[in-house]
Amino acid sequence: MDQRILKALPLALTLALAASAARADAGHDEEGFHGYLRAGAGSSSSHGPQNCYSLGGNTMKYRLGNECDAYFEGGYTQEFAKTPDGVSFVGTLWANEWNAGSEFGDAKLGLAKAYVEAKGIDVLNGGVAWIGKRYYYRPDIHMLDLQYINLNGTGGGIDGVKAGPGKFSYAIFKDNDSITINPATGLVTDNKSALRQNLIYEGLPVNPGGTLDIATSIITAQGKDKHNGWQLTVLHKQDKVLGGGNTFGIQYGVGPGTGIGVGNDRIGASGSTTLGSDVTRTRVFNDLVMQPTPEFSMEFVALTQRDKSDAGGSSNWTTLGARPVYALSEHFKLQMEVGAHRVTQPNGGDALRLTTVTFAPTITAGKGYWSRPELRAFVTYGKWNDPARAALNASNNAGPAFGAGTSGTSAGVQVEAWF
Repeated sequence: MDQRILKALPLALTLALAASAARADAGHDEEGFHGYLRAGAGSSSSHGPQNCYSLGGNTMKYRLGNECDAYFEGGYTQEFAKTPDGVSFVGTLWANEWNAGSEFGDAKLGLAKAYVEAKGIDVLNGGVAWIGKRYYYRPDIHMLDLQYINLNGTGGGIDGVKAGPGKFSYAIFKDNDSITINPATGLVTDNKSALRQNLIYEGLPVNPGGTLDIATSIITAQGKDKHNGWQLTVLHKQDKVLGGGNTFGIQYGVGPGTGIGVGNDRIGASGSTTLGSDVTRTRVFNDLVMQPTPEFSMEFVALTQRDKSDAGGSSNWTTLGARPVYALSEHFKLQMEVGAHRVTQPNGGDALRLTTVTFAPTITAGKGYWSRPELRAFVTYGKWNDPARAALNASNNAGPAFGAGTSGTSAGVQVEAWF
């Protein structure tokens, strides 16, 4: 076994014992068929396909009336064995498909989940053992579709072992598992893979209705001349805030621990192992979802993120957004979403600015903020400054349709459902 792995495993075990408690919101799938779907169609003031307004790069976009893609994932979870002493073995298989435009077309169907869990083992003290490919601890800010931590991957571990006031989880993953071989010599010329260990401490009570979650990733590069990394995430979750809940988070990542290279948002999983310790990402955010009355609900987000490196300098992304929702009846809502972004440039030039406003009358399954399915009609207006024009054109799904313009309008329909 690689000596770096042998060195990293004792550290992981030491941290596990020190933490002594945790529970991973690992996304254990319920039995039966479940999934997620979003799809729609629209047009724009540019007389072409629906345009979506984003600064790209290290940012995420506000999503109501501003998603131009089509996405489906779904599958089945089934208990397939149960022993006389009560141990249950449960398997999950999910497929997914994504396309940048409104048509699924011939987009590639992939395997999103393929794992087996063992439940009811007494020595795990209420925990669950698992091995395979899965979604794993990926809470998000819904308005931005920002999975501020994402530990998905192929690996194995134990979740939800009771210890102290909360529960502890440990998992190990193999990320970016690909190599490049010289066909003439048969020698490996590049290895981007990494071994990732995750430890999660969840549910530590710190105040009435409030808990702390702590999640860390320890990333060990497998390739020659590649870099190790790590990340630490601390989340404070407050229950029963105006009929909803609030999450405040502080995150810091180094090298591949920034998640850069695997997704704009995904701190936690291994990013590019070419990134050294000079590459860092710091993120602070607050996400509030409230439902003070049966008819009125709202999500509010405030976030700032700083990316820094010796080669690229530093850039700050700051965003504020709100989605107020009012239910006129049990199955009809009026939704609005307003979001503003500001991104500083490493060269000290004028900051990039973008504001989007969406109005969306919606047919829905219920009055609540999280009630789905939702069938929406929408109108979205985007406004940006001159320094942001290149970024808007580069990140637009329909190509550089904005040209020299600094505003645009899109309209269409969309369905979002989880089941």
